[in-house]
Amino acid sequence: MGIGCKQTAEMRGCMSRFVDIVGQEQLKEHLENAIRLNKVSHAYIINGERNAGKEFIAKTFAMALQCEDRQDVEPCQECHSCKQALGANHPDIIFINHEKPGTIGVEDIRTQINGDVAIKPYSGPRKIYIMNEGEKMTVQAQNALLKTLEEPPEYAVILILTTNVDSLLPTILSRCVVLNMKPVRDAQIKKFLMDTMEIPDYKADICAAFARGNVGKARLLAKSEEFDKVKEEAVTLLKYINEMELNEIVAAIKKINEYKFDVNDYMDILSIWYRDVLLFKATHDANNLIFREEIQYIRKVADRSTYEGIEKIIDALDKSKQRLSANVNFDLTMELLLLTIKEN
Repeated sequence: MGIGCKQTAEMRGCMSRFVDIVGQEQLKEHLENAIRLNKVSHAYIINGERNAGKEFIAKTFAMALQCEDRQDVEPCQECHSCKQALGANHPDIIFINHEKPGTIGVEDIRTQINGDVAIKPYSGPRKIYIMNEGEKMTVQAQNALLKTLEEPPEYAVILILTTNVDSLLPTILSRCVVLNMKPVRDAQIKKFLMDTMEIPDYKADICAAFARGNVGKARLLAKSEEFDKVKEEAVTLLKYINEMELNEIVAAIKKINEYKFDVNDYMDILSIWYRDVLLFKATHDANNLIFREEIQYIRKVADRSTYEGIEKIIDALDKSKQRLSANVNFDLTMELLLLTIKEN
């Protein structure tokens, strides 16, 4: 989900290839070299944000390791092994499931890894275990996994995917190769969205700006009709807030609350709008604006606002985010914020 496929690949059912990974050059090079030089570690931790593409990378690596007709490092996509991997039914690529939501317990590790790893691969050269949400392992589960990490069979490869590497015990970290995903440049994300999803230029800019280096998030936003609606509501509010009465602002806040949407994304819409206002006020150049299709209104706000006023709004946005993270009342926080915007 996080990384996705190129247009031609999507037509053929979404391939798993290193060439389709957007950004992550160092991480990709490390895995490619491990395959090329036949120096594959018995355990890897891939650390990155939710939806960043950890699972796509893990599946591609696993598929390449099992491929019967690999082209240099790329899995061929055509052999029996690759077809099984693409169909998510390869007997030697095992996905760890957890019984209890929110927790990977000791029994999950004992039954799915420790109790299985001694059995030799069914058909491939290796037996590969992929564990998503590794941060959900309990301490007992991690200690159970440690036994396998200390003395793994030669054919075993364990891939732990996590959003929080600090949740793993130092003893686990010391026995794994830790690969950290890096934020991807906006220009790369924009190109990916335009090439693979045929997203128009201006929309790709907006999704890339909101994604903050996370390709998967950009892809989800590009496909989200709700994101388009929320963005439209927020921009309309910002365009006309100076003419609005208090009761209209309160009604707008209630509407925000109706959306099943991460409020931080809503706050980001407001932040990017005022970043554009500040940039246009300083440069009078619309080319680098995210909301450049709204230049008429951006210019109007920039002309009537002082630098000090815009900075007060940006500061108020940051404080509002902190308050919402601390579970301060949503309606009250938003009312204070929108009144600050109206005053400045």
